[in-house]
Amino acid sequence: MKPTTPLSPELQADIAAVQHIAAVKSILSEVCRITGMGFAAVARVTEDRWIACQVQDDIDFGLDAGEELEVRTTICSEIRGSGTAVVIDNVASEPRWRTHHTPIMYGFKSYISMPIVRDDGSFFGTLCAIDPAARRSSLNEVRSEIERFARTIAGELDALSADLAASR
Repeated sequence: MKPTTPLSPELQADIAAVQHIAAVKSILSEVCRITGMGFAAVARVTEDRWIACQVQDDIDFGLDAGEELEVRTTICSEIRGSGTAVVIDNVASEPRWRTHHTPIMYGFKSYISMPIVRDDGSFFGTLCAIDPAARRSSLNEVRSEIERFARTIAGELDALSADLAASR
C-alpha cells in the first residue's frame, strides 16, 4: 500500500498540511468513538490517487499515513465524483453495496465517508471510517457530527493556505 509513483510536491504539501492540523488526531479518535468503528482516515483523493494523510487504525487494517490505495478500488472515488456522503450501516443489507467491489476487497461491513470541500468549492478528499462489523445502530445518528468534522478540517486547510499565502 505504498505509493505506486512518487508523490508530487503538491500532494506532499497536502498530506503535510493535514498532519499539521492539531485537531485531526482527536477528530479521528472521536470518529472511531462515536461510530464504534475501528479505522478512520483523512484521505486526499484526486482523480487518480487515494492517499491517507492521517489515520487511526485500531483494527490493524494496515494502512499508515502517506500510504495509498488504488483510487478505483475505493468508494471515495465515487464520493469525489458525486460530492455526496456515503453511509453504510450493513453492507449485506444494502443492495447497492452488497456486491460492490470495495467492501468485498477490503472486508468491511460498515462505512461512512464525508467529502472534505474547501471554501473555493474544490474537493480535497474525505473523512472516512470503516469496520469489519455491521453497525447495530444507524450511522445516520452521527452523520451531522462527521459532516461538522469534515467542515472543520476543510476550514483548517483553508486557514493554512491563507497563512502560507500571506507569508509570501
